[in-house]
Amino acid sequence: MRVIVLGFSGRPGVLEGADRLRPVIERHAQIIAWDFAGQQDLSGLEADLAIVLGGDGSILRAAHQMATRQIPVLAVNLGRLGFLADLAPDEVSGVLADLAAHGLKGRVVEHLMLQCRVLRRGKVLAEQLALNEVAVQTGQAFSMIELDLYVDSELVTTYRCDGLIVATPVGSTAHSLSAGGPILRKDLQALVISPISPHTLTNRPVVDSADRVYELAVAKAEPGTAAIVDGRVLRSLEPNDRVAIEKAAVRFKMITTPGHTDYQTLREKLGWGGRLPLEPDPFAAAKRGRQDTSTA
Repeated sequence: MRVIVLGFSGRPGVLEGADRLRPVIERHAQIIAWDFAGQQDLSGLEADLAIVLGGDGSILRAAHQMATRQIPVLAVNLGRLGFLADLAPDEVSGVLADLAAHGLKGRVVEHLMLQCRVLRRGKVLAEQLALNEVAVQTGQAFSMIELDLYVDSELVTTYRCDGLIVATPVGSTAHSLSAGGPILRKDLQALVISPISPHTLTNRPVVDSADRVYELAVAKAEPGTAAIVDGRVLRSLEPNDRVAIEKAAVRFKMITTPGHTDYQTLREKLGWGGRLPLEPDPFAAAKRGRQDTSTA
C-alpha cells in the first residue's frame, strides 16, 4: 500500500508517537508523504490511504488539506477523547497487516461534508469544505446577534442568540453537542441546527435533511462576528452578509476497524456506563457509629 502520514506537530506527544509508529507503518506500507506541518500539497499524490496521527483536530486538518481529493483515512488516537480517532497505537500493526492482505474493499465508510460560502451582495467572499460544522458566532463585544435562517429559500425563523451551528452527523458530537444538540448516527444524511444561548427558550435544535440548501443571513452583527468552519474563522461578517451551506460533492472517507462501533465509542468516550460512579461518603463512619449506638 502507498500511504501518506499526517498529523499536527503543535500537539504535545504527536511527533514522538509518530516516530515510534513509523517503523510499524513501514513494515506494511510504503510512505510517500510525511507531513506534520499541514503545508504539503497532496493534490498530485496517488495514495491508497492516509494515516492520521493525533486526535480529532488532526483529522479535521487532514480533511481540509486533502480538500477535493479525499482518500480513505485510518485515524490513530494520540490525543485525549478521540471520537473519530479511536484506533489505539498498539492496534496499528494488526490493522495495517489486515488491510495489506485483504485490501480496502468493504472497509471504507463515507461521511457527509458541507460546502460553505460567504456571500456579500451576491459575491462569494470565501468558501471552505466542512467536516464537523459551520457556525456563525458573535465577536468580542459579547452581545447577541440576529440571524435569519432560510431553508430552500423559505424563512424559518430569526434567531437572537450568541451564535448558530449547522453540524453534520460527524460534528454532532462536537460543538453542537456542547450547545445542547442531539447526537446523530454518522451515516445519516442529515444536519442539526443548534442555537447557542438563544434569547427565546423555545428555539430548540432542529434536525433536517442534508439535501436542502441552508442560508444564514446576518440581520444584526457586532464587531468580530464571523463565519467559523470546523473551529477556524473563515471570514468576518457584516450586516446583510449571507452564509450558504449545502452538501458537498466530496465525502470524507474513513476505514472501519473491527471492534470499533458508533455506540461503543459513545459508551467509552461519553462514559455511558449505565450508572454514575458513587463518590465515597465522608460521613459514612459517623453514620455507622450512630446506628451502632441506637441498636445497643
